[in-house]
Amino acid sequence: MSVVKINALAVPAEMREELERRFSNRAGMVESSDGFEWFELLRPVEGTERYLVYTRWRSEEDFQRWQESQAFQAGHARAAAEAAQGQAAGGQEAGHGHGQAAGQGHGHGQGPAATGAELWSFEVVQSAGHKND
Repeated sequence: MSVVKINALAVPAEMREELERRFSNRAGMVESSDGFEWFELLRPVEGTERYLVYTRWRSEEDFQRWQESQAFQAGHARAAAEAAQGQAAGGQEAGHGHGQAAGQGHGHGQGPAATGAELWSFEVVQSAGHKND
């Protein structure tokens, strides 16, 4: 049974473009992982400042393996180093995602773009899609 992980990221208006740019530059970081099924970055339209980062996995074990992988660790270590450089230059300190709270996150550039994050987990009970001919 597939599982869905949603990172709900609180992103101030002035950091929205930066967050989207960082995700567009992520260069398939997760897509090559075993068990990965789907990714979407959802921009809020009204009523919230939270972006949703939606990933779907074949199993909880596949998601956990990805989080423990060298690629995940290396990418996040690099991002943390970049965030530290941004903070030293007067950047913001805030959460980014993967369930990290404000002040504990990391960024992918000039410090974190989000001010907080929550990780939500779901099992897929029903699913439907459009079939292309």
